[in-house]
Amino acid sequence: MAAVRRWSEGMSSDNIKGLVLAISSSLFIGASFIVKKKGLKKAGASGVRAGVGGYSYLLEPLWWVGMITMVVGEIANFAAYAFAPAILLHTFGILGCALCVVGSTTIVLHAPQERQIESVTEVWDLATEPGCIFLIILFLAHNIIFFSKLLNCKRK
Repeated sequence: MAAVRRWSEGMSSDNIKGLVLAISSSLFIGASFIVKKKGLKKAGASGVRAGVGGYSYLLEPLWWVGMITMVVGEIANFAAYAFAPAILLHTFGILGCALCVVGSTTIVLHAPQERQIESVTEVWDLATEPGCIFLIILFLAHNIIFFSKLLNCKRK
């Protein structure tokens, strides 16, 4: 808790509000994709799929919940800019956004076909593949280095 207090000491209350709004925005938008997909699958099972020109998803309440969740997330994202400066004004922010776009595109283009997962053992097998373990280690190493530097900068 002391580390969080030291980290937040240099931030104004407006910056903290903006940070909270930005994080909640990400959570709402991320959840909306999952809820909308579940709604699309449910609507596709009972009618003409959206991929072939069907509109049955418009009658699916789950899809609408996902859409409303996305709107709430976008409003929170917009409101965050009123309290905190946009990261895009910094060089690392631009680089980070570019890497996100390239990474997302790469993942989508090279993703395997979707398949049903039947058991927890199958999830464990996928999570312990060398590629997944490498990405987890890379992610953890990055976060440890980033946050240790962030905490060291606040101490000085």
